Amino acid sequence: MARSSTKKSARRSLLALIVVILGLGALTAGLAKWGDGSMTPRLGLDLEGGTELVLQPQLNGTETISEGQVNRAVDIIRQRIDANGVSEAEITTQGGRSIVVSIPGQPTAEQLDALKKPSQLRFRAVYVQALDSNAAQVNPSGTPTGTSTGTPTGTPSGTATSSGTPKATTTPSTSATAQNGVVPDALRAATTPPTPAATPTGTATGTATMPAPAATETAPAPTPAETEAAVKAQASTGLVGLGWDKAKADAAAAKVAKEYVALNCGKAGAIDAVKDDPAQPIATCGEDRVTKYVLGPSEIDGSEIADATSGYQPGPNGQPTSIVEVALSFKDAGKAKFAAVTKRLYGLQSQPPLDQFAVVLDKAVITAPQARAVITDGRASITGSFTIDSAKQLAEQLKFGALPISFALQTQDNITPQLGEEQLRIGLLAGFIGLLLVVIYSLFQYRALGLVTVASLVVASIITYLAVTVLGTTHGFRLTMAGVTGLIVAIGVTADSFIVYFERIRDEVRDGRPLVAAVETGWKRARRTIIAADAVNFIAAGVLYFLASSNVRGFAFTLGLTTLIDLVVVMLFTHPMVQLLARTEFFGNGHKWSGLDPQRLGAKESVRYRGRGQFGAPGAQRPPATVGSARVADGKAQA
Repeated sequence: MARSSTKKSARRSLLALIVVILGLGALTAGLAKWGDGSMTPRLGLDLEGGTELVLQPQLNGTETISEGQVNRAVDIIRQRIDANGVSEAEITTQGGRSIVVSIPGQPTAEQLDALKKPSQLRFRAVYVQALDSNAAQVNPSGTPTGTSTGTPTGTPSGTATSSGTPKATTTPSTSATAQNGVVPDALRAATTPPTPAATPTGTATGTATMPAPAATETAPAPTPAETEAAVKAQASTGLVGLGWDKAKADAAAAKVAKEYVALNCGKAGAIDAVKDDPAQPIATCGEDRVTKYVLGPSEIDGSEIADATSGYQPGPNGQPTSIVEVALSFKDAGKAKFAAVTKRLYGLQSQPPLDQFAVVLDKAVITAPQARAVITDGRASITGSFTIDSAKQLAEQLKFGALPISFALQTQDNITPQLGEEQLRIGLLAGFIGLLLVVIYSLFQYRALGLVTVASLVVASIITYLAVTVLGTTHGFRLTMAGVTGLIVAIGVTADSFIVYFERIRDEVRDGRPLVAAVETGWKRARRTIIAADAVNFIAAGVLYFLASSNVRGFAFTLGLTTLIDLVVVMLFTHPMVQLLARTEFFGNGHKWSGLDPQRLGAKESVRYRGRGQFGAPGAQRPPATVGSARVADGKAQA
């Protein structure tokens, strides 16, 4: 029964491996036929060449651009390129002003537009805010029902300031959407409508008084049509509050309500598809990709921000306190706009989320607080439960994102491969030579058992090729020379796993165990070593990928990928194949060419190999084997 169970387990593993290979093959063929994929891996700049773009910043009058702003622009451009599915792009600065972008292949019109468009920071009023899930509901007041479970949280304590004098201090309820617990100045820190306390008056903890909520826990989820109608009514109310004509407000609200219902923040590229018209309301998502909003027209542009700095908030005596803040100041025109906006929102505290204001960077909401004071001097202090590093990140978003730096395409040239096909052929030749040496060594050291190593390397190569090809289509992965080097190094990593396993089996045979038992015992001991070694390789690859430059990242990615593939092959092919071979006559009887001959391995004398997979004490007679009418004994046939 045990042997039968082992055979079934081995066959199931091999069947699972076949399913994996066929699945990858079908996916590759399907992407090539019905998508924009191909049957070969995509190559990087050094092997295929591509396009070099030089972007020149467009400045107004005497306006200048600093090194920090250029570096921030480089980060934004890199994020946009990655979002468009391009990998292995190189982005550098030139002369401290221009940005040089090198992209494999030919960029599309959409990719060019993403590179040149300015980074826009806008301030928009919030009309609707809800969790983007099947349970998210929007009631006529615009407040989302349900819980904030699973969204970024914080417990900020905000202080609104005006002309440097404290105006109001609040201790709001937990934030559901504010990133890093950010609390904009003069705006209430909580970014979700307050959670009502369990009192008859419906008073929300630490917030304004609201009508008692309905028992939405048992109410059925609204239909898309009901949600659209509620969103339309709320958006129309907000637009009318801005002074829009009712008919115009209803038309714009109906359009944005449809966009809101269709929006899926969890889908890749959802924010990129949002149409950002500053004069119209929009439906968009938060940076958390969980919360979605309906926002009003842009009321303050990012260019109105004069400065944003981070540090420890000074106390009444001028000495720094332990509170981390981001100090935000507006230019003259922005002061008046900000004062008018906070005055209007402050009067809507009883109608959340109409008292909220969203800061939108490149169409994504980075924070959406509620107004709790009127700021007339244009100076804001942002405090919350975040560190110096997170405050610095927010300050950079506000400062550099606030500058509407647009870029003009100065030059666009095709660049030839830095290495080209000749270097690729040399690299592949080196890999083939390394593979050939591994095969020769395996056959010399393990004889017929070495064929399992060869077969395992072939299987690993097939899976690696298909995986790299699929990743090139789905994630924009491109194979560079550094990546090819990673694949070559992986040959040794994979072969090392086989050697560890085979040597453990041979050690068990030397100790006198039958081959079937040696295979199982050897696997239990070798498996721990293989997993530990591959874990170390994978950690090293991960560290290189996240800390090194782009070229080394290509090496690290392929090394990490092949390390995972090595585990799959060893678990689903090498071990099951050895299990089945151990039950054949050739390997089970310890043929001298099997690589598992006990006499050649120097098995202990206390247990001598007797043939046909059996061991016995020294001097024991080898059992005769009957062939037809002849009996074979001592190597001679007797009638």
